[in-house]
Amino acid sequence: MKKEIWFGLSILVAVVVSIFVFMPSYSQMTNGHLGLLMLGLIVVAIMLGFPTAFTLMGMGMMFAWLAFRSRNPDLAVQQTLDLMVQRAYSVMSNDVLISIPLFVFMGYLVERANLIEKLFKSLHLAMARVPGSLAVATVITCAIFATATGIVGAVVTLMGLLAFPAMLKAGYNTKLAAGAITAGGCLGILIPPSVLLIVYGATAGVSVVKLYAGAFFPGIMLATLYVAYIIIIAKIKPQWAPPLSEEDRKVTLPAHNEVVSKSFGKNVIRGLFTGLKGKDMPNAPKGTLVKELLIALLPAIAFTVAMGLTYRAVTAPVEAVSTDVVQMGGGFSNDDAKQEAGGLQEPPSEGGLKEPPVEALGDAAKVAPVAEAKPVVAPKPAAAKTADVVAERVPAPTSYWIVLGLGAAALAVFYAIFSFARLEIFKMLLGSFFPLAVLIIAVLGTIVFGLATPTEAAAMGSMGGLILAAAYRRLNVQVVRESVYLTAKTSAMVCWLFVGSSIFSAAFALLGGQELINQWVLSMDLTPVQFMLLAQAIIFLLGWPLEWTEIIVIFMPIFIPLLPHFGIDPLFFGLLVALNLQTAFLSPPVAMAAFYLKGVSPPHVTLNQIFLGMMPFMGIQVIALTLLYIFPAIGMWLPGVLYK
Repeated sequence: MKKEIWFGLSILVAVVVSIFVFMPSYSQMTNGHLGLLMLGLIVVAIMLGFPTAFTLMGMGMMFAWLAFRSRNPDLAVQQTLDLMVQRAYSVMSNDVLISIPLFVFMGYLVERANLIEKLFKSLHLAMARVPGSLAVATVITCAIFATATGIVGAVVTLMGLLAFPAMLKAGYNTKLAAGAITAGGCLGILIPPSVLLIVYGATAGVSVVKLYAGAFFPGIMLATLYVAYIIIIAKIKPQWAPPLSEEDRKVTLPAHNEVVSKSFGKNVIRGLFTGLKGKDMPNAPKGTLVKELLIALLPAIAFTVAMGLTYRAVTAPVEAVSTDVVQMGGGFSNDDAKQEAGGLQEPPSEGGLKEPPVEALGDAAKVAPVAEAKPVVAPKPAAAKTADVVAERVPAPTSYWIVLGLGAAALAVFYAIFSFARLEIFKMLLGSFFPLAVLIIAVLGTIVFGLATPTEAAAMGSMGGLILAAAYRRLNVQVVRESVYLTAKTSAMVCWLFVGSSIFSAAFALLGGQELINQWVLSMDLTPVQFMLLAQAIIFLLGWPLEWTEIIVIFMPIFIPLLPHFGIDPLFFGLLVALNLQTAFLSPPVAMAAFYLKGVSPPHVTLNQIFLGMMPFMGIQVIALTLLYIFPAIGMWLPGVLYK
């Protein structure tokens, strides 16, 4: 029998033994103990391979019937069926879940647009001189692709077909190559748009928009740690990640660029300007050279536009707040006139309010002495006064000039080494990364900046996926049919999970299991730090036998009610959980990423090698989790800035 099977069976036996040891005898068993028994049995049933959603539903109904039966046996069946209907309807009426099928559909369309192959090729050529360039390009490609799809299985499978053979052919260590692909592919459950964050938000009642904003920088941090680890390993053990050969680094130039490169030098800017000044060459027409020059100047143009818009934003005039003292009871026209004339002053002697002659008005003046007074018309301000009112722009802060100087210096260095070979790589990146970047900005930008709800942004993303597939001539009936089928399959799984989880958690609460756990945790008199460590340790261990969906829908309703007692923000707790649940895809025996990769690997690559390759990256996840806990601003700064 294989080691993986022994490992899984040992965990299963440990759970069953724990249930029998810690459970009291039948005569002493209360409803709360039945709730804990239900919790243990659901883990055993899932590990035995039963479908999670229907196991949750069936076990929840059975134990809910026991709970109702202990109160009123005559109404137990009716109340159980009512509970099932109410919980199913509450899931159906949850608007947040509408975004799940739309995001999944977008991911499957982007996957079939064949962008990932071009992106990987251009990235590994761009990073040819970086140690472990193929593995680094793999992680970065996975991170970029994760922001567009969020589907772990699709990313791991595609990178297993593209990057794994390339790394093995280049002499990379099998464990390092497998770890880079599986760890990079799992970034999709953390980096927005992530289905995990939507499920957690719906379960915990936390804004999905804030979760997306909060998970952005932790996802980048985790990907950066992966890249740093690969570079360090490539430096320490060069035989594990050999550098690319000159043949693999070679970039084929178009005929016109080849002519200009040989005639006027390898630098793009100097060569193209010189070529435009000279005579028109048959293999390098000036119209083509102008297009190449515009493409080469795109980074400078983009930087100039960005800094120009930033300058207008940071030097915008501050609206002046009037501090003049206004006499109470004065009319609006009088007050405005006084302010424009220079503050408080005596009213004009002619035409203003003054005591009328008593002799002329008679007795009427004593009753309403000012009733017949005419309102004062404010004098029109002079043109010079109007010009003084126009606010002036404020000086740009020092940080702006520092960024401008550093950016200009970086551009100067970039163009100094910008060869025609790098121009071809840049064009490859424009053709593969730029469309994805536009889609990502359109989807995530509208969500994070509050321009659209997650559901509306997901609809935009689905349309963007259709446009991308059509632009790359991959849109046909078969692609749409496959994408719709896989979307329906995934969405049905998530929604049935929610229904089963809702019934299960209701039965657990009816039996008093939640109250029993709350009393047990509170009786330990833990500090917030100790509770956080305990919760994350439990989630980390649960990631070994269970998938993230089961952990979210079963165990989050147990932890969430305890957060207010310890003063923990559910948003921050959700970010820690999302980062922690990366282990659910990397930890055996239920390491789905390993099985995805094994399905497309060469026969000589064993599952044990893939598991061993994932272990260092699991350690990196623990380091990232620690950094996020020590420095909460990594995840909480962006939501705090955007949603004060």
